[in-house]
Amino acid sequence: MKRVLAIDFGATSGRAMLCKFDGNKIDIEELHRFDNSPVEINGILYWDILRLYHELKTGIVKAKLSGGFDCIGIDTWGVDFALIDKNGNMIGNPVHYRDRRTEKMQEEVFKTVKKEEIYQTTGIQFLDFNTIYQLMYVKNHCPDEYERAEQFIMIPDLFAYFLTGARVCERTIASTGQLVDPRTGDWAWGLIDKLGLKRSMFPPIVASGSVYGKLSKSVCDELQVESVPVIAVATHDTASAVVSVPSEENNFEYISCGTWSLLGTELSKPLFTCSDYTNELGHDNTVRYLKNIMGLWIINESKRTWDKQGHSLGYGDIAALAEKEQGGKFIFDVNDDEFMYPGDMPEKVRQWFIKRGKPAPEGIAQIARSIYDSIAECYRIATEGLIKLTGSKSAIHMIGGGINATLLCRLTANATRLPVYAGPSEATVIGNAAVQLMAIGAVKNLKAARKIVKNSVSLKEYLPE
Repeated sequence: MKRVLAIDFGATSGRAMLCKFDGNKIDIEELHRFDNSPVEINGILYWDILRLYHELKTGIVKAKLSGGFDCIGIDTWGVDFALIDKNGNMIGNPVHYRDRRTEKMQEEVFKTVKKEEIYQTTGIQFLDFNTIYQLMYVKNHCPDEYERAEQFIMIPDLFAYFLTGARVCERTIASTGQLVDPRTGDWAWGLIDKLGLKRSMFPPIVASGSVYGKLSKSVCDELQVESVPVIAVATHDTASAVVSVPSEENNFEYISCGTWSLLGTELSKPLFTCSDYTNELGHDNTVRYLKNIMGLWIINESKRTWDKQGHSLGYGDIAALAEKEQGGKFIFDVNDDEFMYPGDMPEKVRQWFIKRGKPAPEGIAQIARSIYDSIAECYRIATEGLIKLTGSKSAIHMIGGGINATLLCRLTANATRLPVYAGPSEATVIGNAAVQLMAIGAVKNLKAARKIVKNSVSLKEYLPE
């Protein structure tokens, strides 16, 4: 029996999961769950990174008390990073990708390097919060920080650095930032030079499945644990989730559904046809050709507002109310920039319609139905685009916590006119564990891992009505 510890940091919460592999299937046990709430100080939104590290260590201790583990893997959201000074210390807390500081940075960067050149170099969809714009903001607007920075480290690699002392960047997480050439899997050095960024800031890139190192003596002494390897899994949470897609086909469509929805397919090489789609790198030299879609973040933020108004509703309650409403009545663009940032989301939804002179949804039920319908409609549009660009058309594998919203699964099947197979809900954790098991030789390869995932979970089928 192999036992691996998967640490999964999502954009709103995190958990430590003990994953047990008996040679045929993976069983998972939740040991520790915690909130991941940003902190706003002087108008800047930060990740509370030291508290998150504390939660990570708590998960390690709980795993030790639950019988121990053979290795550790950490995955997180993409694009964000910490700056490290010459003494190896962080220069402040990492800034949250939903902070507004990079709103105008694309225009600023395009004055130096043309937009088309950036896409043809990196193959990454243009989003204000990409690492390229965050780093250029620091360079152009925070020169003191930039000069002090010896290196930057992406968030999962930062946690690994705290645990092992290794300062490298895992390939799947590096590729999210629009600074990697997906043809080579290395930093896009020509682009970096044109932007005037210091080459010395960029850590070596390592492949998923590599070993950062073992838990340091200081960490082992503090936590009273044995030193085990820390594996550089597919450290971008979506990359881990895609590892867990339980498909035996080479061409499949997936929707990794959570705070964000990532809709795409897996390719053997990048495709530079359309800048609305992105070429992020996956495990085993694959390309995650996908589109970023604003996902259940809009429901999450709406719930936060409704909670403040005294409506104590769970997500299941919200979906049940939405299901009673007439569908297709209020469709809006979930990818509109206004929905990117925190705030009174129900009112933002209403104002989207009002500004366009259209009838607006009223009340929790109508607004929730509008959100679910609009996400499904965006899935339809993105799926049609994906089929035109890649030529592949197959069933959709919906994975991640969002599949618990069964209404959304049904609406997706109806909107896309394709069968939907929902599962696993713990896609990121299972994918994280699978890469660890491949790294230690317990699972042969990615194909074998997906077969094991299929043995480990129950899938629910939704057919177009």
